[in-house]
Amino acid sequence: MVASNENNNSSGRIPALGFRFLGLIFVSILLMYFDNRDGHLETVRKSIGAAVHPVRVIVDAPIQLWTWLGKSITSRSNLEQELTQHKTEKLITYGRLQKLEALEAENKRLREMLNARSKVPDKTRVTEIMSINANPYNHSLIIDAGTQDGVFDGQALVGANGVIGQVIEAGFMTSLAMLISDMDHALPVEVIRNGLRTIVVGTGKIDSLELPFIVNNADIRIGDLLVTSGFGGAFPAGYPVATVNSVKRLPQEPYAKVTAKPAASLEQAREVLLIFSLIDQDEETAEDE
Repeated sequence: MVASNENNNSSGRIPALGFRFLGLIFVSILLMYFDNRDGHLETVRKSIGAAVHPVRVIVDAPIQLWTWLGKSITSRSNLEQELTQHKTEKLITYGRLQKLEALEAENKRLREMLNARSKVPDKTRVTEIMSINANPYNHSLIIDAGTQDGVFDGQALVGANGVIGQVIEAGFMTSLAMLISDMDHALPVEVIRNGLRTIVVGTGKIDSLELPFIVNNADIRIGDLLVTSGFGGAFPAGYPVATVNSVKRLPQEPYAKVTAKPAASLEQAREVLLIFSLIDQDEETAEDE
């Protein structure tokens, strides 16, 4: 009896659901017809849309926030990469500018050297300074030329502006030279203004030379240019050596106290000229014969 009642109830529900479904379809078609024809449901649709909009915003908020955060992080990362790249390029540019400045300075020095070379009739060779020693007891430098290049002991070295020193020990590939500021160096010179001959010696100071054999009544003045006299055999005549910057006449002494400033910048020289004088060339030719 129970089973039969359940079957009767189920069979009674199915037609009711079917009628409801058909009813909903009919109502939907009817609403679509009137809405399409006269637009009676437009207001209802707008009202429903307005009511649902806050819900839609709330639902979309996490997605929008996530998208915004992603774009912000990406933009920040891109900006940081661009900033790092710009800093790197800036450093590279500065480094290249410094290199260009160094190259310009080197070219200027070489042009000065070539200009100085063109002014003298002697055979010369440009060589670079490898190292320099300027302590008070030993003013010397090493050049990157030796006997294989024809360098010999006693050979003169000049810079763009004047005499630098002379070779004291010629090696096979490098040579040791003494600066004119060394305390053990002496060089015969003459005053270009009047031809007065004397000797200039080093003082142990890189920017000062001394003329110890100038008598009190000698015609020498501040500003006089001293050049090599050609005596002594090492230095050909006519190369600038120094400019007189101090003259003190001492009545109680036989000699005046005279100092001069080297014409060449001994502490800044990077390249020097090796002088092969015509006399040396003639002697080498005679020896070969």
